[in-house]
Amino acid sequence: MRSKQFAWSVGVLAVVVTLIGGAGAASNGKLVYSFTGSDDGSDPATQLTFDATGNGYGTTVSGGSFGFGTVFELKRASGGNFKEIVLYSFTGGSDGKSPYGGVTFDGKGNLYGTTVSGGDGGVCGGDGCGVVFKLTNNGGNWSETVLYNFTGGNDGAGPGGGVVFDKAGNLYGTTPDGGQFSQGVVYELSPQGSTWQQTVIHAFTGGNDGAVGSLGLLLLAGGNFYGISELGGANGAGTVFQLSPMAGGKWKFTSLYSFNGMPDAGFPYGGLITDGKNNLYGTTYYGGTNGVGTVFKLDGTSKKETVLHSFAEGTDGGYPTSTLVFDAAGNLYGTTSMGGFPACDCGTVFELSPVNGGWKESILHSFKEKPDGGYPYYGLTADPSGNLFSTTASGGNSEAGIVFEFTP
Repeated sequence: MRSKQFAWSVGVLAVVVTLIGGAGAASNGKLVYSFTGSDDGSDPATQLTFDATGNGYGTTVSGGSFGFGTVFELKRASGGNFKEIVLYSFTGGSDGKSPYGGVTFDGKGNLYGTTVSGGDGGVCGGDGCGVVFKLTNNGGNWSETVLYNFTGGNDGAGPGGGVVFDKAGNLYGTTPDGGQFSQGVVYELSPQGSTWQQTVIHAFTGGNDGAVGSLGLLLLAGGNFYGISELGGANGAGTVFQLSPMAGGKWKFTSLYSFNGMPDAGFPYGGLITDGKNNLYGTTYYGGTNGVGTVFKLDGTSKKETVLHSFAEGTDGGYPTSTLVFDAAGNLYGTTSMGGFPACDCGTVFELSPVNGGWKESILHSFKEKPDGGYPYYGLTADPSGNLFSTTASGGNSEAGIVFEFTP
């Protein structure tokens, strides 16, 4: 549990959903896999990662052989179907417990990720402060190695999101807790022979720089990292920040924008994406005209922020926590964790299309009832063919969550 995160408990409600077409939109949703909550895992709080052949990889927070979460593969089978394979089940001990956010490939086909707890303890006690782990692919047999144990001190605690590589092979991520000011950190892991060295490249103070590293991945663009803090900033509603490398391994931290809260955006949880034109895009959980979340754009040159869409909850959706994705035509796709079908309030899949200098929202799917899923916290990820995939925290035949596919 991310202690400074919004209440994830909504995701474990015994509510399930069905993909249905929104008005004026084709229903192109497909149930890919329904978790049983047993050895195959439960609560896939994950963004998916795809290999070159279109197999998908992710994490479940619970379930597995020991009940403490899994790393899984969705292997493509005949007829467009998928087979789920558990690559690793966490024991809840020194190997980690409850992985959030998914996994990242290196150039050799190995997988990297984090667990929000577990490990060797530190000040977090018997539950552990979380780990960064590596799964090594040994010809289809996977073995786990802990690269770093968080202690809950200045190094951070409770990493609840994935990690990203730079070109030199260093790993980067954030934590929501720990750090010099107990407001979370941005950290780097550098390979040192057979070990990894952790360096805190920014400790959030809770002031103008922000507080609480997000569940979304850091964005590497133009040699700089971009990210969001969920809280803090000049107005207490979160920030967008930039980290730029300097000589001697140092980093320059710049707060690019402090959210104001409604009617402006406020309290972002997902990651950022770029259009390649020095503009950043993301979602916020609160804020906007109606206070239930937004999609925003930040001009990287002028630092001007624009709310592209204010959610209204109801059939429109609300409270997005996801990272967005572009298609080739410049349309944006994402998910909301709530809203949609009124009797369920279980979330939506939406599209934002640029129209006459503005943006038009279309609800492509509203989640409804079993046997599909509910509460899509993480964003959509494209496979090599451009089909979009995501997960829901609950629902499915066993109410343990699903993976679904959506074809634009």
